[in-house]
Amino acid sequence: MKKAIAVIFIIIVSGLLQPTYMMAQCAMCRASVETHISTGEDRIGLGLNTGILYLMVTPYLVLTVIGYLWYRQSRKEYEQKLRVKSIVESKVSQMP
Repeated sequence: MKKAIAVIFIIIVSGLLQPTYMMAQCAMCRASVETHISTGEDRIGLGLNTGILYLMVTPYLVLTVIGYLWYRQSRKEYEQKLRVKSIVESKVSQMP
């Protein structure tokens, strides 16, 4: 549990220390969208929005898969510990 808290803390701190210019919008993309919107075409903007959503979903999907695999592994280890504990308790209770 302490490792998970440390990893989350490191991720948050590293996110806060990122330079602010990294959050800026691409000037070429913005100019393209503004030009097409001013002429009445909104297909380019919709395509860019779809691309942005695709790029946004990918990291969350990767983190979800990693989290699920981590959960499954920890669950297997917990069940194995319970089996060992029950075996030890049964052997101890059989001792004279």
